[in-house]
Amino acid sequence: MFLKNLLVGWNKISLVKQIIIGLIIGIILAVALPKQLAGIAILGDLFVGALKAVAPVLVLFLVMSAISQHKSGQKTNMKSILVLYLLGTFLAGFVAVCASFVFKVRLVLAGGTQDITAPEGLVEVLKTLIFKVVDNPINAISTANYIGILTWAILLGLALKFASDNTKNLISDISNAVSQVVKWVIKFAPLGVMGLVFNAISTTGIKSLIDYGKIVLLLVSVMIFVALVLNPIIVYFTIKKNPYPLVFKCLKDSGITAFFTRSSAANIPVNMQLCERLGLDKDTYSISIPLGATINMAGASVTIAVLTMAATYTLGITVDLPTAVILSFLTALSACGASGVAGGSLLLIPLACSLFGIPNDIAMQVVGVGFIVGVIQDSCETALNSSTDVLFTAAADIREKSKIK
Repeated sequence: MFLKNLLVGWNKISLVKQIIIGLIIGIILAVALPKQLAGIAILGDLFVGALKAVAPVLVLFLVMSAISQHKSGQKTNMKSILVLYLLGTFLAGFVAVCASFVFKVRLVLAGGTQDITAPEGLVEVLKTLIFKVVDNPINAISTANYIGILTWAILLGLALKFASDNTKNLISDISNAVSQVVKWVIKFAPLGVMGLVFNAISTTGIKSLIDYGKIVLLLVSVMIFVALVLNPIIVYFTIKKNPYPLVFKCLKDSGITAFFTRSSAANIPVNMQLCERLGLDKDTYSISIPLGATINMAGASVTIAVLTMAATYTLGITVDLPTAVILSFLTALSACGASGVAGGSLLLIPLACSLFGIPNDIAMQVVGVGFIVGVIQDSCETALNSSTDVLFTAAADIREKSKIK
């Protein structure tokens, strides 16, 4: 009876509060009994693994169902959302470059990254993106290639527009069934977060970040500026009203979960649910959210720009304003090619470093610094990336609805 009442009371608490409780318990256990309760870490791995497993299937059927049931003349806001995605990513990189001019941080370079393979140039990045488009659909799902998944979902959705209503209803039912599975998985978020934070503190801690405190502070500060100043300005000019209630809602309901999963791809199901709660157009967000996990990478743009600029200061390379603007474009384009998994943006740093003629072995040491500070950097980056997907989708939806009124 006690357990039943406890479960009922627990279910009455909002998911965000449940996650905070899991976070606090994870911190306490990691500090008090890090070795004795090491098995708790598996809860985080299981939660992230479950999200990553269901997300590709969810995206495939949601997008396929949305497009197949889309009627001619029915409006979506994809053009507006795409503009917001690209504008936000570029401006985030530009802000990061400007901040790096003001606060000139130098790096403590370290070795141990020789075994990591990074893209050698912009052509290679674009080539990789193109080949992802024509990936085998089964392989795309198994490897979580969201560009390939989106391509196949769009093509199959267009083809199914000419199918019978029974077939369309079947696809819709499967989509709803997968969405229900996602809801079940998300219910375990508090336990997952508890395991993730326990593992992070008990194994890595924050001692290793002391020598890199300045670069961490600059990265996090720029990301906070983008989240609380730049993005609200963009949203304000889009919806012409106070953007902060929507900004805080997205940061709370999407950013917190993304902070701990450290994967935009894994956070797709969470964002889908948030869009549903916000009452957004399903035909739009079922496409814009997985697309955002692929190309809406403001946090990645900040990371690439800040670490590249820090590398130039460390090596004594002078960066003029025109080159800085070019770097902003390059970081935005590179960020769009970053994968939706933890640490995906770091391997594109050598691409930006190549703009200044920095050798690849030195650039890979910069990547090594990125991995060292990744405990904080990658979490903040993913929280910014993922929450902005919903923010810009909602802004475009609100703007469209205000036109109709």
